[in-house]
Amino acid sequence: MLDANLKAQLKTYMENIRRPVELVAALDDSKGSRDLEQLLQEISELSDKVNWTRGEDARAPSFSITTPEADISLRFAGLPLGHEFTSLVLALLQVGGHPPKVDAEIIEQIKALEGPYAFETYFSLSCQNCPDVVQALNLMAVLNPKISHTAIDGALFKSEVEAREVMAVPTVYLNGDVFGSGRMEIEQILAKLDTGAGAKMAAKIAEKAPFDVLVIGGGPAGAAAAIYAARKGIRTGIAAERLGGQVLDTMGIENLISVPYTEGPKLATAIETHIKDYEIDVMNLQTAARLIPAGKEGGLHEVKLESGASLKSKTLILTTGARWRQMGVPGEEQYRNKGVAYCPHCDGPLYKGKRVAVIGGGNSGVEAAIDLAGLVAHVTLIEFDTQLRADAVLQNKLRSLPNVDIITSAMTTEVLGDGSKVTGLIYKDRNTGASHEVALEGIFVQIGLVPNTEWLRGSIELSERGEIVTDLRGQTSIPGVFAAGDVTTTPYKQIVISMGEGAKAALSAFDYLIRLVPVNAVELENA
Repeated sequence: MLDANLKAQLKTYMENIRRPVELVAALDDSKGSRDLEQLLQEISELSDKVNWTRGEDARAPSFSITTPEADISLRFAGLPLGHEFTSLVLALLQVGGHPPKVDAEIIEQIKALEGPYAFETYFSLSCQNCPDVVQALNLMAVLNPKISHTAIDGALFKSEVEAREVMAVPTVYLNGDVFGSGRMEIEQILAKLDTGAGAKMAAKIAEKAPFDVLVIGGGPAGAAAAIYAARKGIRTGIAAERLGGQVLDTMGIENLISVPYTEGPKLATAIETHIKDYEIDVMNLQTAARLIPAGKEGGLHEVKLESGASLKSKTLILTTGARWRQMGVPGEEQYRNKGVAYCPHCDGPLYKGKRVAVIGGGNSGVEAAIDLAGLVAHVTLIEFDTQLRADAVLQNKLRSLPNVDIITSAMTTEVLGDGSKVTGLIYKDRNTGASHEVALEGIFVQIGLVPNTEWLRGSIELSERGEIVTDLRGQTSIPGVFAAGDVTTTPYKQIVISMGEGAKAALSAFDYLIRLVPVNAVELENA
């Protein structure tokens, strides 16, 4: 089950276990149960503090992780391998008494929750967004006896997934009702449970003194900008809707120079770790709502946040990135996460044996169709243009697959459903004008990106596509406001380019600051 190298690494980690850990498995006659029994046996052999026994549970194969020294209700239904192996390791360590790497304030907030809260999370082993949710809820179950959590492999418990009509992962249930879907940070989960948390955070942010450089956005561009600014020894802050940005939704990364291969969440973790090496004031889960430029050169720019708080800074670096473009057709929003999906790696396993469509014939769309073809019964790829736009090698691979149909010169006009899930789509043939209906159960949208600049309209120069217009130094139309990454007019939306542009914007901001004529502090405060 575990190779020698993985066992050696796991054994090293398990040396941090401080108290007895009990693994109690519910097993049946399935192959999954035999595999789970082997996994638990191998784990228990790596530490004298870990023991496994048989038990009972409605879900099999499954196992709980607990300790006789604390009241903990934490369970995995399935085999937590793939992306969830890290979740298993962390659960073992935390149940075993190893302190979590979480701010003390968050720990106290978790312990203060009244409950009872019974969480269930449906995940897939190929989902790169699922581990964050699983790990956050596992930690909450470890810290608070009024919280329980069961992480369920949706591919293994297919009948349960279908009965609950789970169409996307991660999907979280709380006390039997849907709590949320998609990636969630532990702070977001707490904010939904503790209604006063958001107001407390907003009040804390509002008290912050002005920054020399304030970065808005936490992707590769924002991280590089914040690190480069902090290295200059100036007061630096970063306010981000989510640290890591869209990288968190990226599967394999093979073009980051000097790193032959990594995955989005792993890179995002490395980015966050690097940020924490510097004196950077990090304000995560903060969404910018409005930019108020300084009244004069050298004054303070203000960014109002959706939380109601606002931040001021001598210079700004805007790195809010881009998001997946939606089709904008009837039914798309209604059936989002109910058959309409944007991450084939995350949600693909839930459509095993079903018929799906991929919208978009660029590299992303064709790669998604190729990946899905190995899981689902049939893939229909729909492209608006007269021909596919993906690289030739990808097109050749796609055309070699027997369960794929390619339709070009086609415009999707409507998503069909039965009120609870997708049942098909309608597309129009752009050559004849005729409409056609395709029966299917899933639609994966892969039609490019749209910049996150709605909050900037009317305050800064934007291109026709909504991107922030910048010059070679990253300067925008507002003196002292710079921008970098996918949100700008800089061509070629690549991680390595975003990092370079973020660094350049920080250097430009620093150069701007040192050339400013000194302004009276009172004038700055009133600017």
